[in-house]
Amino acid sequence: MNKIHVALIEEDKLTRTSLRTALQQRDEIIWVGEASSGREGLLLLQEKKPDVAIVNLGLSDLDSVEFTKQYKMTQRKEPKTKILILTLNDEKQKVLAAFQAGADSYCLKNIKIELLVEALKATHEGNVWLDPVIAHIILSQAKATFCLFSSTTPNKRESSQALFNHNPLTERELEVLQLIVDGYSNAAISQQLYITVGTVKTHVRNILNKLCADDRTQAAVRALRSGLVG
Repeated sequence: MNKIHVALIEEDKLTRTSLRTALQQRDEIIWVGEASSGREGLLLLQEKKPDVAIVNLGLSDLDSVEFTKQYKMTQRKEPKTKILILTLNDEKQKVLAAFQAGADSYCLKNIKIELLVEALKATHEGNVWLDPVIAHIILSQAKATFCLFSSTTPNKRESSQALFNHNPLTERELEVLQLIVDGYSNAAISQQLYITVGTVKTHVRNILNKLCADDRTQAAVRALRSGLVG
C-alpha cells in the first residue's frame, strides 16, 4: 500500500485537531504537519513536500486561491504537492477561481472521513476529485462552455464524436460515465449500480483509456461535449 504524505493548512484549531486525529488513524496516511495560516503553509510545503496539502479556502492572510497561485508559481517545472481545497463555500465563482488557480481537488468540509481519504488517494494519483456539489458547478460551467463552442465549431464536435465511435463504450461503461458526470464518487457508483468498488475502478480505467482522458473530470467534459451523456 502506497503511503500518502499529507499536510493541512487551516486556521480553525478545532478543525485541525479533528482532521489530524482522524487521518493519523488511517494506515495509508502519513501526517507531515500543519499550519494555521497561508504564509506558514507555503513554508511548510517547501520544507516537508507532502504529496497532498489540504487547504482551507477561507484563510485570512492568504486565501486558498492566492495560496494555490503562489505555490504553483514557485513549482512551475514539476509541482510535487497536490492541492485539495476544503471548505464550506460552494459559491460558483469561488469554486471556479480555485480551479483556475491550479487547485487539484475540491471538497466540502462536511465530507465524511472515508470520502476524504478517497479524495486524497485520487488526488495523489493525479486525478481530480470533486465533491458532488462542486462537480455540478464545474461540469455545468463546462457544459455551457462547450455548448457555445460546439455551436460555432461543428467540425470540432464531429471530431469529438468520432472518438467515441472509434472506441465504443459498453452499456455498463455508459452508466458509470453518466454517474461520473453527475458527480458520484467510486463508492457511490458502487452502491448505485450494486457492484464492487474494484469493479467501478476497472470501468473508470476503461472509460479513461477509451476517451483518451487523463482523469474523471476530463472524461466527463469530453462526454458532455460529444453529447454522449446529458
